[in-house]
Amino acid sequence: MGRVAGSYGVHGWVRVIPYSGVPDALAACAAWQIGGAQHRVQETKIHSGKLLAKLAGIASREEALELKGATVAVPRDALPDPAQGQYYWADLVGLEVVNSQGLVLGVVKELFSHGAHDVMELSGERRRLVPWVSAVVKRVDLEAKRIEVAWGADW
Repeated sequence: MGRVAGSYGVHGWVRVIPYSGVPDALAACAAWQIGGAQHRVQETKIHSGKLLAKLAGIASREEALELKGATVAVPRDALPDPAQGQYYWADLVGLEVVNSQGLVLGVVKELFSHGAHDVMELSGERRRLVPWVSAVVKRVDLEAKRIEVAWGADW
């Protein structure tokens, strides 16, 4: 769901960068899994586009800094169902990606935010980076485990 980017202030708050770029779903969760340990979320707020969180048991800047770089995860059942046409990145990893000509470009290895838009990294005969934008992503079929894209084989 995100990554701890560092501390905020001196009272143990952590600064989190959500992988989706939308912090609301993560902010709504009562507990986070960080670095193999469960942390109860006491309070969250958005500041300069980043998610800030006060976690139970983390009382100082130094304790918060120990979590820097750690992945933030939540149990899947703690998340709301995505809206029509929206997907959790975890649901897309492992899906086959095919272009308009029916050529398999690879399998989604991971997704990340590039700033301007999200990007799929595909593994296959070679590594490909495909933008996650409506002009490129034409259809997602979770049941068939397939994503159809308007993307050239030689791009």
